[in-house]
Amino acid sequence: MITKFDSLYAGHVDLTNVGYGGTPINDRRYDNAHLATALSKAQAMAKLMDHAGYNAFWMAEHHFQREGTECIPNVLMMALHLTHVTQNLKIGCGFNIAPMWHPLRLAEDYAMADILSQGRVVFGLGRGYHTREVETFGSPLMDQDANRELFEEQVDIIFKAFNEEQFSHHGKHYTLPPEVPYRGYTLKELTLVPRPLRLPVETWQPIQGGTARGLEFMAKHGIQGMVGGGSAEGGAMHKVVLAWQEAHAKLGKHIELGERLCFGFHFYLADSREAGIRKAGKYYEENMKMFGELRLVRALSDEQIEIMRDPARAPGAKLPRIEDAINAGGVLCGSPAQIIDHLKALEAKYPALDRVSVSLSVGVPESEALEQLERFATEVMPAFKGAKVREPALAK
Repeated sequence: MITKFDSLYAGHVDLTNVGYGGTPINDRRYDNAHLATALSKAQAMAKLMDHAGYNAFWMAEHHFQREGTECIPNVLMMALHLTHVTQNLKIGCGFNIAPMWHPLRLAEDYAMADILSQGRVVFGLGRGYHTREVETFGSPLMDQDANRELFEEQVDIIFKAFNEEQFSHHGKHYTLPPEVPYRGYTLKELTLVPRPLRLPVETWQPIQGGTARGLEFMAKHGIQGMVGGGSAEGGAMHKVVLAWQEAHAKLGKHIELGERLCFGFHFYLADSREAGIRKAGKYYEENMKMFGELRLVRALSDEQIEIMRDPARAPGAKLPRIEDAINAGGVLCGSPAQIIDHLKALEAKYPALDRVSVSLSVGVPESEALEQLERFATEVMPAFKGAKVREPALAK
């Protein structure tokens, strides 16, 4: 039963001239003052969501995004700030990219956020997908096997630091602690100071490829999975849910369909599906321009990616359209009743699913984002029994 509604904001500023016929993604340039508006935009969204009864507001860690698409470099710092201007909303790290951190610095910073926020900051981990980001910080991404290997060792270290009062680690990339003299003895173990007060740490990770190795690693550490949203194609969801269940079964853990998962969607509410398509189509296209260049949309050919760089050719070319995504189930678009029907069908198919995330595509301006989040809270969320929704205002 769906009882929790989240939303993810990766940090896009208000963009101009969006869609396949708009400014090519690599030609976008914004000045520092405009790039910084991603922070005030996040705050405005979080404050509205807190008042409206959402469960969690997720943000993504990204760096060097002069194009204005993902502009929040320190999610933990921003999350802690947002807990000071909200009352009940959880703030999720969606996600901290471990290969751009030393694992113990990440563990320490999260522990402080857990304590200072009294448990309202939710931990999240990812491997990264921008070579400009990960490789600049000195970690591999072009070599996916090396990236996976590094990530897995880092996560092992992070959970040791969270869960063990004293720990050590000897791996390919890290020897912790280094065996050096310290105040009359040789270091053999470390203690994270402070450790999170809430154990085990609730942790989330995106499921992109859905490989058996990746899913089994998550199951081993008790990491929960986010499916869909962002660059992921909704049509692959059922296959992932079955593989997720199988990965847990291999470890002797029985879970029901949809358990320990969050389904993510882009959404756009309108009076009808046709009206929603007219309004949201350009934002969907901007999203494709951004993620397609990163080779995260597997169905796109090299030729299609090249065409998307040309605003003269792209509008009339055979490229993914929002109608395709709606039909595949990855985008919720239309009237409140249509979206409620879609989510109710998911409840029936995945009885253990208790959380969905509804997010807005790259390019949706702040005013429109706030309007959409408000409308979803008042016209969709109340249809779900047990969902925490805002109480109606008292009559004067």
